This record gives sequence, structure tokens and C-alpha cells, in this order.
Amino acid sequence: MSTLWFAINAIMPIVLLIVLGYFLMRIHFLEEKFLKMANRFVFFIALPVLLAKNIYDIDSIEQIEFGIVLISLLGIFLLFLIGLLVVIWVVPRDDRKGVVLQCIFRSNFAIIGLPLATSLGGNGAAALVSILAAFTIPLFNILSVVSLTMFKKEQGGLSFKKVVHDIIKNPLIIGVAVGSVLLILREFIPMVDGVRVFTIKTNLPFVYQAVKYVADIASPLALIVLGGQFKFKALSSMMKEVSIGVFGRLIFAPALGFGLIYLVDTFIPAFVMKPSYFAGTIALFASPVAISSAVMASEMKADESLAAQLVVWTSLFSVFSIFGIIVLLRSLGLL
Repeated sequence: MSTLWFAINAIMPIVLLIVLGYFLMRIHFLEEKFLKMANRFVFFIALPVLLAKNIYDIDSIEQIEFGIVLISLLGIFLLFLIGLLVVIWVVPRDDRKGVVLQCIFRSNFAIIGLPLATSLGGNGAAALVSILAAFTIPLFNILSVVSLTMFKKEQGGLSFKKVVHDIIKNPLIIGVAVGSVLLILREFIPMVDGVRVFTIKTNLPFVYQAVKYVADIASPLALIVLGGQFKFKALSSMMKEVSIGVFGRLIFAPALGFGLIYLVDTFIPAFVMKPSYFAGTIALFASPVAISSAVMASEMKADESLAAQLVVWTSLFSVFSIFGIIVLLRSLGLL
């Protein structure tokens, strides 16, 4: 019973906010224009501020545990390679191949992952997720551009300049970069009796508090907007692609992620397993596909409708898959 209650407490706040957004949209309390503006605010302002703050809140650069970072990057890259083979083999339409591939390897790490990890593992897990974001978000964006470009024969291959431009201008990457720079600069500030003589948090508390207010808005507003954007449409023409994407994102991806951790923990004695690793792995590998994947698909002339359906259905079914993963890991004493 305690395991079940733990899982309910971890996932239900996220579910209830999504349901709230869906309900408010259905009764016309919210409008499409508000959702678009709120989504823009979250993506360009609140989430970057949240990521920057979480990274700055890390006590020291020495806290960065590169073992789990390397495992996470390896997992994402393996998902990309395996997903590439799958879509080439089973997805007939070129404009859908990249969309399904993106769904398999790219999780909603910023919006779903951050609050989920915090709910599961507290501030330690939140800090870990922010550290992982500094490495995984750039990789997500690079591989997304590659996946949506490689099947467009008329474009004559990949554009390195386009890939670099999309990475540099991504607000989440900018937020991670700002937080990382501030963290590095803080390391050079001298210490007296083990305390740094100057930090934003202690010496400019009004600035830190204002930043915290904006950061606190990010996840709740993003989840409400996600619920408001839910639209259930006919799936008859894309059932095969949606099924592949949902299975790959919610079943295969977390299985691969946890499998890598198990192998490393078994065969590399120097790797010390921590509960926050599992919370971070759930956030990274078990979250639904990123909402921004549909926007990117539209901009790059892929199948926008399929991308939107994948966002909806992976988000919906992730409630049950994440719940099952939490119950399993809690039963094994890993959370």
C-alpha cells in the first residue's frame, strides 16, 4: 500500500494539472490565443529561467556526476540508432519517418521530466535533472534536426549551418548555458570559513527571489497548457505510426535506459548507484515526447498532424506507464 501511495503522490499532481487545463479549455474558460501565448512564455522565458536557476543552485561543480551523464547520452544515441532502423523498415512515408524517430528518442524532459523528478527524488533529483539537461537538450535538438532532415531528398542532405543555428537559438539551451556560466563564475569567488563571500542568493536575495517566482511558474503553467492543447482526433490513417511511437517512447526507451544502468552497475564496480539516478532516468527516458517536436515538425515540412497525435497519446498513456515504473522501482527499493 505504501508503494502504491508513493506512486500516486508522485504522478497525480502532474495528472491533475493536465486535467485542469483540458477541463478549462472544454468549458471555454481558456482560449486558443491564451494557450499559444502561455506556451510561448513558458518556452522562451519560464523554462529557461527554471533550468538556469536549478543549475545555479548546485552547491558545487564537483556535484556533477559524469557517470550518469555519459549513460544518459549513450542511451539517447542508442535510441536514435535503433529508432532509425525501425522507421526505415516499417514506416513507409518519408514525411512520417523522421516524426516517429523523433518520438522514440526525444522526451518531454523539460516540462514533464523536471516536476516528475522533483516529485520522486526532491531537490537532489531536480539538481541531477538540471545537470542532465545541460548535456541532453543540445543532443536532443541536434538529433531532431537530423531526423527531420535526413528523409527529405529534395534538400540534398543535412545542413550543418542549420543544425548549429537551431541549437544556438534554442531558449532551453540558452537557459542551461546561462546557469552553467553563473555556476562556473561562482566557483572562482573566494570563500571565508567555508562560505563564499558573495552569491546572488545571499547578497542579492530580491533578485534571486524574483527569479524563483518566474521559475516556479514554469512547470504548473506548462502542464495546464498541455492539458488545454489535448485534442482527440481520428487515428485511422496513422494508427500504425502512432502505435510505434507510443511503444518506442513509453516502453522501449525506459527499458533501454534502466537496462544500461543495470549493466553499468553490474560490471563497473566504481559506479555507485543512487536513488536520484532512477528518478532522473524516469524523467529522461519515460516522459512522453516533447511538445516542441510538433512545432519543429511543422517548421521542417514533416507530418505535423502525426507529430501532434504523438504528443497527445504519449502524454496520455505515460500516466499509466510512469505509474507502473514507479510502482516497480519502489517495490524493488530503488526509489
